[in-house]
This record gives sequence, structure tokens and C-alpha cells, in this order.
Amino acid sequence: MNKVKLTCCVVIFNEDMAVLKTTIDGFLSIPFSKKMFLIDNSSTQNFLLADNEEIEYIKNNQNVGFGRAHNQILEQIKGKSEYHLVLNPDVEFDGGIFKKLFSVLENDDEIAMISPKVLNSDGSLQFTCRKNPTIKGMISRRLGVNKNYVEDREYRNIDLNKPFTPKFIHGCFMLFKTKDFIALGGFDSRYFLYLEDADLCREIIKNDKKILYFPEVQIKHLHRKGSSKRLKLLFYHITSAYKYFNKWKN
Repeated sequence: MNKVKLTCCVVIFNEDMAVLKTTIDGFLSIPFSKKMFLIDNSSTQNFLLADNEEIEYIKNNQNVGFGRAHNQILEQIKGKSEYHLVLNPDVEFDGGIFKKLFSVLENDDEIAMISPKVLNSDGSLQFTCRKNPTIKGMISRRLGVNKNYVEDREYRNIDLNKPFTPKFIHGCFMLFKTKDFIALGGFDSRYFLYLEDADLCREIIKNDKKILYFPEVQIKHLHRKGSSKRLKLLFYHITSAYKYFNKWKN
């Protein structure tokens, strides 16, 4: 692979193809040299991709999990890009936002990862900035109780139209300096699904780097909340929570 400005990885699993096409179109609109790795964990679906040198399709024989799939391309991007984007397959954006995002990362060596303002499909704000997960917070959010506590964990008491450095940003759009993502070793592959983004944010801060919420640019995210609808995904969520709290208990 030739060196490019930006590499990107999208992990898919039995996706809505119309939604995925919107995400890919957004990526292709980025006005910089780029390469997307589209990693397919689907068991029943095959993605037919038109020839495009900016996209490499990788089909896994089984669902290896979110973090492990992203980590598959670590060696391929090492030394091959300045920036690396971890992107969900259900995100809509204009490629023009990357000029500002790159500029911010380039001018502050302490920032390892940056994320934009995220809107829901209806244009309302998605509260992606969080304090570190707590057991009380996760249970309260699922049961719809302790509203004040949950909202406090989402930084709703500050102006979310201004950049700041939260503890954790949900991982639908995480833009890294590639060297920092490589130095972290990517995601902790012990998480099959859920909380790997919260874990990675803690690793960044542990390494004396910062994550930046940058609301001067915005994207849209179709937040599906799968674990609240399917028991299997709820099981993954609970399993990841156990691993997360056991890892970070000190």
C-alpha cells in the first residue's frame, strides 16, 4: 500500500446496504489521499464492491468481534498514513470536515484522538461525551432511572458547543494520529463487542495523551442501541462490562 494521508477501518456485520453506502460515499468525498479497509464479520452476507482502489474489502470466515477486526489491519497501516479513522458503518458526514480535524491534531502533539459533534437522524444532539462508565450509570441508563446522575455522566452541565477533553467519547467516529493508534496496539481484543471504546480512551489518558471533543464540525449517526433490543447483544454488553470493571477496578 502506498502512503496516504488517511486510513480508515469500518467493521460490518449484516448491514443495511443503503446505510452503509451513505457512509462509504462520505468517505470517498474526503479531499485527501485515503484508503478504507472494509472488514466483513457477516456470516450470511457478502458485500459486492465495485472496483475502487481506495477501498479494500476483507471477508472474515467468522465474526471475530469489533476490536479484533479493527486490529487486523494494524500492520498494514503502520507507517503508511498520518491519520487513522475508526468509523461505524452507519455514519453520515461531509468529507470537507477533515481539513479542520487534521489541523487540530497536527497542531497539538498531546491529542491522540479527536471526535466531532454527533447528531441523531432527526438533528438532535447525541450525547457521545461521557465520564468513565460506572455500574450505577449503566444500570440506571438501561432502567431509565437516576436521570440526574445519568445526565451528569454525559457532561450536560457544560456548553457542548465548545471543544473540551472528556474522559470518554463513544466510538462511532474516532480519528487518531496513526502513530498513537499503533502505539496503543489498537483495541483490547478481550472485548468482543461494547466498551472497547471506553477502554481505549482510558488507555490514551493513561499514556498521558488527550482525547478531544471538537463540535466545530458535525456528523450524523444512526444509533441503533442493539443491546436494548436483542438478548445476545445484551449478553455481550454484560460480558464486556465485567471485563471492563475488572480491568479498571483500581
